[in-house]
Amino acid sequence: MIEYQETLYSGYGQRFRIERLLHEVRTEHQHLVIFENERMGRVMALDGVIQTTEADEFIYHEMLTHVPLFAHGQAKRVLIIGGGDGGILREVARHPEVEHITMVEIDGTVVEMCKTFLPAHSDGAFSDPRLNLVIDDGMLFVSTTQERFDVIISDSTDPIGPGEVLFSESFYQACHRILNKGGMMVAQNGTPFMQLEEVKNTAQRMRDLFGDWHFYQTAVPTYIGGVMTFAWGAEHSQYRQLSAEVLRQRFIQSDIKTRYYTPELHAGAFALPQYVLEAVGKA
Repeated sequence: MIEYQETLYSGYGQRFRIERLLHEVRTEHQHLVIFENERMGRVMALDGVIQTTEADEFIYHEMLTHVPLFAHGQAKRVLIIGGGDGGILREVARHPEVEHITMVEIDGTVVEMCKTFLPAHSDGAFSDPRLNLVIDDGMLFVSTTQERFDVIISDSTDPIGPGEVLFSESFYQACHRILNKGGMMVAQNGTPFMQLEEVKNTAQRMRDLFGDWHFYQTAVPTYIGGVMTFAWGAEHSQYRQLSAEVLRQRFIQSDIKTRYYTPELHAGAFALPQYVLEAVGKA
């Protein structure tokens, strides 16, 4: 029996039985593996860390996308940093009000391999005429672009290897610079039970940049350690404090069908456990 052992944490982890190895390659930036697992379907790992599975990807991608887009309500221009599997792109493309999507992914091989082996993640969204796909360093792009965006979604790997810079103070500063008035950004921020220092660091970096900064959470089985935390930065708190009734109205008008996201989950996702509130200075 062949197993894949995740290496994100020392002394604690998870194993996946490999039913069939589909692809393995050392890209220009990282080690990529895609395999089949009986329970989770097709699984992708980068540098020893599980990134996504067919079984539960919808939870992560819907919550990282629909929370900022329904909170904003009128986002025309969206920037995705990372997200090479295409899941975030798929969900952004479902919003009819979005007119332009820029996606910046450092590793073109990830995009191509996910098109081939995880096609349901993108579900054809890489062919959307609104998309401008840029294969480049996300930090370099946000530091140099003259474009402006209504919503920025950072779907990075963990803060190791190519994804490390996407958790830096300079990255958040550069993202803040290219937001339109009334814009907001969200970012993958790990599981706080296992990565609390990461959450604390992000809080310190965002508090001086955004009039309203916070975190929201959701539970994704693949990401061990409990709930997944997403960083949130906006000009003011009204976006974060929208009622479930207002969100329900926007959700119905969009005619988007989801498998996980609901307006009620959206409204409740910003309620954080006490230990996280204390860690980020909001207790």
